[in-house]
Amino acid sequence: MRILIPALALGLLAAPAYAAGGGGGGGMSSAPSSSGPQYDAVAEYLKGVSALQAKDFKAAKTAFDHALTVSPRDANTLYLAGVARTGLGDLKGARKFYARATKLDAKMIVAWRDLGVTDGQLGEKVKAQETLTAIQAQRSACAETCPQAAALKEADEAVAAALSGVPAGAAAPTAGAESGALLFASSDFGDSQYLAAVALINDRKYGEAIEALKSAQRAFGAHPDILTYLGFANRKLGRFDIAEAYYKAALAAAPGHRGATEYFGELMVERRDMAGARRMLARLDAQCRFGCTEAEELRAWISVGHSPHSS
Repeated sequence: MRILIPALALGLLAAPAYAAGGGGGGGMSSAPSSSGPQYDAVAEYLKGVSALQAKDFKAAKTAFDHALTVSPRDANTLYLAGVARTGLGDLKGARKFYARATKLDAKMIVAWRDLGVTDGQLGEKVKAQETLTAIQAQRSACAETCPQAAALKEADEAVAAALSGVPAGAAAPTAGAESGALLFASSDFGDSQYLAAVALINDRKYGEAIEALKSAQRAFGAHPDILTYLGFANRKLGRFDIAEAYYKAALAAAPGHRGATEYFGELMVERRDMAGARRMLARLDAQCRFGCTEAEELRAWISVGHSPHSS
């Protein structure tokens, strides 16, 4: 197994140009006349977080909406887009984003909490009770011993308070510790979690690596390097559908990302989709006019029909 370790120095992940991440690159889209505005999902995510910290909810909403045009399935961005709408008093709009976040990441307790609180504030008692029941089920399974025990307790109490008619300010979303982890995750924190994940992948500790990568996402949102390694780690655990979704998300954020292109091609080989793998190789060959390791590695996979390092 070959691990592509990006040449990342501390803080580099926050840069908008994706020159790292297994040989990735930003990549230009089609001509302006044939496409809409192209946004840097990471730059817009960071801009939105800064705006939320300054309580500039209008600017935050705009930034997160821009990021979501590139990465519409990033749970962190969806959740914070909901927070921005809550700040603007658009509770119905916020609810849609909280609900989408919970569907994409069932472990995002803060999204479950704010979904239930918002339903309570909207007078949607049945929906709020359904959310409270889901939170309480997770809390029961946790048995107060899992890492999310405190967040689950807070969510349980906040939604129950909203159902009891506690005034909105007393159960306001974004007040909890888990919200703070999203709003105040520094680039240093994100870098450290990312580099820890790379080390865990090298040690084949893929489950732990996924948790570290998700922590890195709190700081950077839909960064293609992070998405690529989330795809890689899930693929190594046999979760091919999840891996494919991450690879596609990485390539949506950075169409020229060579690491994501190679790994997606390898996944296709593992699925016996040789035509798809060759399409990925053609994309790499078009980028790597003088050759590159990603293209040669995928070419080797295709030639033997599996990992060239597995025998």
